[in-house]
Amino acid sequence: MSLIVVIASLVFLIFVAYRGYSVILFAPIAASLAVLLTDPAAIGPLYSSLFMEKMAEFVRLYFPVFMLGAIFGKVIELSGLSQSIAATTIRFFGKRNAILSVVLVTGVLTYGGVSLFVVVFAVYSFSAQLFRQCNIPKRLIAPTIALGAFTFPVDALPGTPQIQNIIPTTFFGTDAWAAPRLGLIGSAFILLIGLLYLNYRRAHAASAGEGYSTPDWPLLNEPVAAAPQEGHRSAFVALLPLVLVCVGNMLLTKWIPRVYGLSYSVRLTSGGAAISTAVAKVAAIWAVEAALVLGILLVFLIAGRTVIRHFTDGSKSAVSGALLASLNTATEYGYGAVIAALPGFSVVANSLKLIPDPLLREAVSITTLAGITGS
Repeated sequence: MSLIVVIASLVFLIFVAYRGYSVILFAPIAASLAVLLTDPAAIGPLYSSLFMEKMAEFVRLYFPVFMLGAIFGKVIELSGLSQSIAATTIRFFGKRNAILSVVLVTGVLTYGGVSLFVVVFAVYSFSAQLFRQCNIPKRLIAPTIALGAFTFPVDALPGTPQIQNIIPTTFFGTDAWAAPRLGLIGSAFILLIGLLYLNYRRAHAASAGEGYSTPDWPLLNEPVAAAPQEGHRSAFVALLPLVLVCVGNMLLTKWIPRVYGLSYSVRLTSGGAAISTAVAKVAAIWAVEAALVLGILLVFLIAGRTVIRHFTDGSKSAVSGALLASLNTATEYGYGAVIAALPGFSVVANSLKLIPDPLLREAVSITTLAGITGS
């Protein structure tokens, strides 16, 4: 029965999400219903002490990353640099390989250490420009970015600095470069199968007469098109902010622990309490945030006049998007914490231990447990 409760809660959340309802509203409802069917008296304590605490923890840690990533992507868009990147990419790869172009750009940024959340904001405007010029359905932007940012560069390519690759090293006693042959083979397999599927969907849409937009798929959140003279930049200049964020993130990830140490304490007044920070836990976040600030400043340096003219409205939409994206993810984080505390989660976790092969057990366990917690 406990397992049915967990699965029913997840099915309900998936259903309302696909029906277009807000996950921010229904994630706590789905979690509360699961608790209600398990132990009605625990609804209040779990909601206040677990769901909200985990949700607030996620916002505290990651909202600045969401916000700076959104602003970085917006200034790239407003400056016209995304148009220059799209035009250069089309010239280099051709319109037939537009999907490959987006996958490679997102993959390079992700492998360079840029946060997954940031990559989505950073490459969206460039991807939209490219897909529009190549008349590829806009609805394929999301899976294209997902292939380039959420798959092989974060958990298969040897040496990737993303947390999906770093966290297991503490449990297995390995390093980020473990199993390089398997990693390269897995990366090639994921990339190849993903590209084949996306190009199949593109061909299917083209045969049905579907272009960048259709009546069934109205255009939302379209990038602001800069004037031709404003958007024309060399490929080198246009890519500089993206390169700076990538390189800056890598360097700052190494420098911040050296400067601050594993922990840092500061007392602002002689009689005040010391403020202590576990630097080791936030160094990667600080590095991404600082790199994004440098990237934003460089965009202003390159095309400040153009950006400033539209920055008032652009920054508002960027912050609104960051708020929505971060709260959506934070509520899912809280939902997952509640589900993981229920007996049904333990039933699934314990049953997965019966799989004899350790590699197969790990793969199935990660996928299954992430699935039932709505991760």
